[in-house]
Amino acid sequence: MPSFALTPLIVATALFMENLDGTVLATALPAMAADLHEDPVALKLALTSYLLSLAIFIPLSGWVADRYGARKVFRAAIFVFTIGSVLCGLSNSLASVVATRIIQGLGGAMMVPVGRLVLLRTAPRQELVTALAYLTIPALIGPLIGPPVGGFIATYFHWRFIFWINVPIGMLGMALVTRFIPDLREEERWPLDLKGFAFSSVGLSSLIFGLTIAGRNYAPVWFTVMLVVVGAASLVAYVFHARDTQYPIIDLRLLRIPTFRIALFGGFLFRVGLGAVPFLLPLLLQTGFGMTPFQSGSLTFIAALGAMAMKTTAQPILRYFGFRYVLMFNAAISIAFFCFNAFFTTVTPHWFIMAVLLVGGFFRSLEFTALNAIGYAEIDQRDMSRATSFSAVAQQLSLSTGVSVGAAALELVRAIHGGGALQAEYFAPAFFIVAAISAASIYFFWRLPEKAGDDLTGRGQIVEAA
Repeated sequence: MPSFALTPLIVATALFMENLDGTVLATALPAMAADLHEDPVALKLALTSYLLSLAIFIPLSGWVADRYGARKVFRAAIFVFTIGSVLCGLSNSLASVVATRIIQGLGGAMMVPVGRLVLLRTAPRQELVTALAYLTIPALIGPLIGPPVGGFIATYFHWRFIFWINVPIGMLGMALVTRFIPDLREEERWPLDLKGFAFSSVGLSSLIFGLTIAGRNYAPVWFTVMLVVVGAASLVAYVFHARDTQYPIIDLRLLRIPTFRIALFGGFLFRVGLGAVPFLLPLLLQTGFGMTPFQSGSLTFIAALGAMAMKTTAQPILRYFGFRYVLMFNAAISIAFFCFNAFFTTVTPHWFIMAVLLVGGFFRSLEFTALNAIGYAEIDQRDMSRATSFSAVAQQLSLSTGVSVGAAALELVRAIHGGGALQAEYFAPAFFIVAAISAASIYFFWRLPEKAGDDLTGRGQIVEAA
């Protein structure tokens, strides 16, 4: 294990808690829906409200970390996330679940980007890919054990316990951060862009929430349309504001950097598929195929095992093929395995489903590792906090979009069939729609310079030696 590996492993405690929470929740959604007397599709609000909270508060993470210190902010974020988890377990309605998930999101908005910022500022440049791999190995234990744990709890106990298991993990995380994480902060502090924060938060929250409730009869049509229009207008206003501000809260000038721009836009489209999988697949297995939450989780956990297997191979693969070709062809392979979900039926052997999810998880994880590394290939240290905030906003927005698009596609197919209960055959079009959006990412990866990121893996030295 490299000497720098201790920091990413500690940072990964927060990622483990967040990923465990998300995968456990996704598996238990049908059980929660039954207990709260809600439609299973309506419980997408429990997922999107958290992602929405992340998108609103993540822009603050870089500024807060630079001003108050990474260790203090990271520790406080874990505490807020843990308190939010306790409150989620005490919720007794969809509205209270959504509200407490927003509190969780406030903690999560600081945990992940601040943790990644610490890693990017401490890991040697030529070992960045390996450091990111070490960061995600423990984090992937959450998705690995989350589905079976969530299914077991929802089947044999009560869904409320899926939130309370975060308490001991959060306490361990705070202790490790206090003991080992350096209190990094920038000497030059840039002022907080309050006006920009107002534009971005109103824009992101209104737009995402409007798209989430569209077609669900939660609010009058005029109100939904107003949310979307206000959200879009606020984001346009932010663009004009950011052009004339020296220190914008989301620095759009970073898009002038080719590798960051391509990783941001291409990664956004590709991650739409990831955002839809935890929502669509457990619903298909449970409401479509009649599995219990535990049976469903015992199948879907295998995808995280495939992702973990990839981490030791990321560096040599990227060194041999280069970022451009890996991102292009690996995206196509990942999307192909994603499409296999559409062909699952009640008679599909469980071993085949697990094999598809295992191999698909391997390639999908390779794509994310490459995206996370290439996005920061040309970022200066002084811009790193703003770059991590910007990138984290885009990532969470793409995951939220994936859930919303997947749910909208499912609702559309159900409406075409005259409404009623969800049927297994309704899911295939939803999988294909989300896959088509993810496939558009290949265009952006194709535009990446052939030698981009070679200095991160040492590939340029290999080519010269040859």
